[in-house]
Amino acid sequence: MPSVARPASFHEQLIEKLRKLLRSRQFVPGAKFLTEREIAERFGTSRPTANKALSSLVSTGLLEFRQGAGTFVRESVLDYDLQRLVSFTEKAAAAGKKPGTQVISFRKITAADAPASVVQALKLQPSDPLFYIERIRLADGQPVIYERRHVIARLCTGMTKTTAAGSLYAFWTKKCRLSISGADESIRAVNATTPQAAALGIPTHTACLLVIATGFLADTSPLWHEETFYRSDVYEFRNQLGGLSAPKPAQGRIR
Repeated sequence: MPSVARPASFHEQLIEKLRKLLRSRQFVPGAKFLTEREIAERFGTSRPTANKALSSLVSTGLLEFRQGAGTFVRESVLDYDLQRLVSFTEKAAAAGKKPGTQVISFRKITAADAPASVVQALKLQPSDPLFYIERIRLADGQPVIYERRHVIARLCTGMTKTTAAGSLYAFWTKKCRLSISGADESIRAVNATTPQAAALGIPTHTACLLVIATGFLADTSPLWHEETFYRSDVYEFRNQLGGLSAPKPAQGRIR
């Protein structure tokens, strides 16, 4: 039987409403945000629920709490959500920055021309067609992400270079009607090579954060594989941890 999506709780709906407020730029970076009392009155909820929603946005890096002053929209640093896929376009806008994309390369290749790691991750045959996309993501005109991505072409035949200049998540879900379930990713620190540094506008050997990820559809079939370099001076990776739990096998690995 097909799975039925769980309806969002009121708490989750409230968080999304507050995120939309941030994306609308009614609150610019550095501005004081709504208090828990104002949220409770505006959205018809209790102050504890409003406080919980504020705490969630603080934990994900969209807001910051200043002792004795209140809660403010965070400035400068872009955050990477470790719990869900979020469009860079939306993330930059929520941080009060103007998103942009420079497409360095967009071409159609076959799996035979792709790296072995990509072929293995996407479970490809040598003749399978792929889109290869190389992009620089910009925030207020500043390069912040350098991305190399391979996408299975038969799943999104209408992709073009123009498409690649926008949000791929929006194109896949709205135009291609694909249901994206998530991605498996690894994160590690690297020193930028000369080409990578040139793309990001930073000195060679500058520390960056490298995300290697494979994205999947709802039926567990892979859609894309990426190597994405994040500038560590403008990005921080954040997560919210639960309480102590029983020991589990380590999910990371020593290289």
